[in-house]
Amino acid sequence: MPLVLGDPTRSSIPIVLTSRSGLRRTLDALSPEARAYANAMSYDGAPGAHLVVPNARGTVAAVLFGLAESGAERADPMAFGRLAALLPRGRYRIAEDADAPEHAELAFLLSAYKFARYRKPKPHEAVLEAPRGAKRDRVEAIAAAVALGRDLINTPANDMGPDALEQAAAALAKSCGARVKVVRGDALKSGFPLVHAVGKGASQPPRLVDINWGARKGGPKITLVGKGVCFDTGGLDIKPSASMLLMKKDMGGAASALAAASMIMSAKLPVRLRVILPIVENSVSAQSFRPGDIYPSRAGLSVEIGNTDAEGRLILADALALADEDEPDLLVDFATLTGAARVALGPDLPAFFTNDETLAADIAAAGEKAADPVWRLPLWAPYEALLDSKTADLNNVSNGPFAGAIVAAMFLKRFVRKTGAWAHFDVYNWSSSAKPGRPEGGEIQAARLIFELVGRRVAGIAR
Repeated sequence: MPLVLGDPTRSSIPIVLTSRSGLRRTLDALSPEARAYANAMSYDGAPGAHLVVPNARGTVAAVLFGLAESGAERADPMAFGRLAALLPRGRYRIAEDADAPEHAELAFLLSAYKFARYRKPKPHEAVLEAPRGAKRDRVEAIAAAVALGRDLINTPANDMGPDALEQAAAALAKSCGARVKVVRGDALKSGFPLVHAVGKGASQPPRLVDINWGARKGGPKITLVGKGVCFDTGGLDIKPSASMLLMKKDMGGAASALAAASMIMSAKLPVRLRVILPIVENSVSAQSFRPGDIYPSRAGLSVEIGNTDAEGRLILADALALADEDEPDLLVDFATLTGAARVALGPDLPAFFTNDETLAADIAAAGEKAADPVWRLPLWAPYEALLDSKTADLNNVSNGPFAGAIVAAMFLKRFVRKTGAWAHFDVYNWSSSAKPGRPEGGEIQAARLIFELVGRRVAGIAR
């Protein structure tokens, strides 16, 4: 379903944003009837509280919605999105004299998202209006990109295998005038041996999708890499059944990369954008790679397979090595990589890693600005020894139970040798319950952050 704002009409219903400190002033500006109704309903302007105010005809005259005080510690920038599911049928607008939160319109659209591929959802009958202009175009483009990514994640693996994910990436590229190159199957052996090793046990062959957009010369080079494991059984180190239930989302890194790319291309940012997606299914068959196998990598390092369920870092290694050869000005990878990151930070706060202090500060600032929060974990050099192998240059897993997210990041770091500005995002990309701006199901994390970062830091575009 398209996530778009409605065109302004004269009859739209105002949404009046309130706060506890300014409630009296807000109520005094209402009609006597509306003020009396709000007082009778004991409306207190608490964050997230809403009140539908009727008129004398019994229809909706206005809606009051409570916001957290400016600078409140637990304020949710996406709180306004709650109204998408709460408002009765009609057309609404944020009151012109309101101090509208920056993310209100986006939060409303993101909350209105519904996955409709297999079951027709109930129509969304509350429409939020907004004037035409650059801000509206930006909000709608971001919402469309997030919806694309959510759709990819929510689609089960029988309909979102390597073939389908490649087709989705190619469709996005075509719609934006980007160039696409794909390496598939046994052709991967020479240039991308780890991608081939992980995916060769599946019925649909592995592949690497390489998208390029923008002028061939001029403009900073931005490269996004996304883990595209369309389903992860764990391989021969097979997961328990309960751990497989959400493994359709293991291509969430690719979904985040495509969402961020969609935002960048829609905004026509003056960059040379590259998107690299290693796409596989980690399946069990006679052709599956095995614990103890040793494979070469694109970077020339040999890798011993300590666990076939640590396949994401393997395919990312080859993809990052390819990206690194081009020495981009900014290299970012997204991956649903470790349970350890979730244990440390929970599902809503992705971990990120970088040794570039300026980039780390810019990521934190962009995440706050875009309401796309992340938290930095360290690339702790002493832990690299945990990847030592007696028979290869390195193992794909540690020999101990600790620091799983950091060890995985240290593994990836071995394949980024030339690029200075590199960041790794260990994302979850799933909402187990609905929150404002984040419906239950597949979620896109860190993409809006990267769009903001590219616009502010690399492209030099004021926000």
